Amino acid sequence: MKRKSVKEGESVALDTPEVKNPNNVMMWYFNDIPIAEITGDESKISPGVEYPKAGHLLSALPLALGIFAVRIVFERCIAGPCASILHIQTELSRRAQPNTVLEKVFTSITRSPDSRHLEGLSKQLDWDVRKVQRWFRHRRNQDKPSTRTKFCESMWRFTFYLCIYTYGIRFLWQSPWMWDTRHCWYNYPYQVLTSGLYYYYITELAFYWSLMFSQFTDVKRKDFLIMFVHHLATISLISFSYVNNMLRVGSLVMCVHDTSDFLLEAAKLANYAKYQRLCDFLFVVFSMIFFGTRLIIFPFWILNTTLFESWEIIGPYPSWWLFNFLLVVLQVLHILWSYLISRIAFKAIMRGKVSKDDRSDIESSSEEETEMSPKERLKTASSRGENGTNGHFGSKPWSQNHNNW
Repeated sequence: MKRKSVKEGESVALDTPEVKNPNNVMMWYFNDIPIAEITGDESKISPGVEYPKAGHLLSALPLALGIFAVRIVFERCIAGPCASILHIQTELSRRAQPNTVLEKVFTSITRSPDSRHLEGLSKQLDWDVRKVQRWFRHRRNQDKPSTRTKFCESMWRFTFYLCIYTYGIRFLWQSPWMWDTRHCWYNYPYQVLTSGLYYYYITELAFYWSLMFSQFTDVKRKDFLIMFVHHLATISLISFSYVNNMLRVGSLVMCVHDTSDFLLEAAKLANYAKYQRLCDFLFVVFSMIFFGTRLIIFPFWILNTTLFESWEIIGPYPSWWLFNFLLVVLQVLHILWSYLISRIAFKAIMRGKVSKDDRSDIESSSEEETEMSPKERLKTASSRGENGTNGHFGSKPWSQNHNNW
């Protein structure tokens, strides 16, 4: 079909396959398209028609503060009482005995000394090397958040993810581009901004801004840098797609990611509450949906339309390349997380239950238990549920450290 240029002042019918933009491009949009109509010159916009503007994104910042305030109230007034009902209390961790020398090394040099440092400190303090190791382990665990804190954090994320996913799927169910992704590009970029798309986008953007800020105060995990890159890429994608009026395909991307997020948080909640069978079941469901959405639907549905269908309908242009580059970066992260989840699943199959993952933020005390008598070790294992009689696994389970993906 021959491409048809859109001239300034020419009326355009929405969502018609016949109206397509030319391949010759200029800046971020097309050569024949009045950029002022997209960027906010009201004299160029038809009455009652709204297009995305960069200024709209600023409203996400105060909303992010509002979401963070709601989170504080939610954790104190709702999640906290729920934790009490489930008998999840703030456990008292064993504190390291005061030691000026070791404290200085811990705060100024390293939190995890190697064998050379351990031997040097052992000689300096006239301590056994294992005792020095134990001190550093206790000191690291001393700063770790309690199970109750992590329960409240996960319950907040579960609630938000479930609500935003429910809203997104209900909105997209009535949208033509969910059933035919080519509608994401018909008449682009003359696609009007609806109130449903606006609220969906700004709420998602505000939430990820709140996560970006709260990541520095939330439970610290070993994948902090990966999650920082994830939040940064997510915010960049949402903002960039909004400014470039790629809201339709962007809404599909957000919905695909929200599909498995609330299941992960639900599994973590079950784990903190010591409902092991429920935790294992939810983890299996989460893994299946995660693999399906991130390794099948995302690359073969989302990337297919952004890379190939958009090329066919509107052709490539400068922002097209950047948008797809960010999506590919996100897919690389999907593959990395899928590998980590696969390792957890493999361990679960081998051990008969879900084990803690490689990102655990609480260190085990196996070294300390080696110094106990057999009777003491049996008593400790029994109190932790490691004897298998109550269905619970160790004191530091896999899911306590998974963040939102």
